[in-house]
Amino acid sequence: MALERPSRRTTLALLVAGGLSLLVGRVVDAFGPFRSDGGERWPADDTVSLPAPRDQSNVSVEDAIDSRRSRRTYSDRPLDRSELGQVLWAAQGVTDQVDDHRAAPSAGALYPLELYVVIGSPGVEGLDPGVYRYRPEGHELGQGRTGDLQAELRAATLDQEFVDDAPADIVICGVDERTTGKYGDRGRQRFVPMEAGHAGENLYLQAEALGLATVSVGAFDDDRVREVLEAPSTQRPLYVFPVGERVGVTDE
Repeated sequence: MALERPSRRTTLALLVAGGLSLLVGRVVDAFGPFRSDGGERWPADDTVSLPAPRDQSNVSVEDAIDSRRSRRTYSDRPLDRSELGQVLWAAQGVTDQVDDHRAAPSAGALYPLELYVVIGSPGVEGLDPGVYRYRPEGHELGQGRTGDLQAELRAATLDQEFVDDAPADIVICGVDERTTGKYGDRGRQRFVPMEAGHAGENLYLQAEALGLATVSVGAFDDDRVREVLEAPSTQRPLYVFPVGERVGVTDE
């Protein structure tokens, strides 16, 4: 049986409807409070800009690699906002505005990582204590919970005291759905943790270049860390990095 061929008017209407649907989807993804891939966004109104990251340093990559150590002792000096921004940029910042490439490689350029900052005391100059989320596209922070929550984060990390001693803690979470949609369960089991490792080493090396101290923390209660951040259940905490000015002896 022959199928009836749609009229030109019907074809045009379908094309217009499809185009509008695609446009609306992109607008919602760009400006709406939620994303279908598990990366719910905080309201865009509460944002804090960060100083532009630098792309040159007096410390070579080789020197940073050679001196990289895990350091658990921090001074009482607050971090500069530029220092915090530089470390966040090194871990997940945008390095190519045209193609949206970032500082750390990502399978399929899907970028499943979300970075949070828990700021306590002495904290970061010009920023109130609380929880912030890094927005790579604008190199800015979106503010979430307010108040000094480092004691809660320390309890969630099995009472590792240096988590509370540092001026700030950077928490790396993974949104597995962004990667599993293309790569299946291999994305969750392999690619997302690998990407967190890439970002974590970048963070280490940038801290070395800035004369800062940090240590990667992997021993924590996932659910309790997520509660401190007020992160959605679709986000999996993978790392906690206390960051502060370097003092004292090297640990390892």
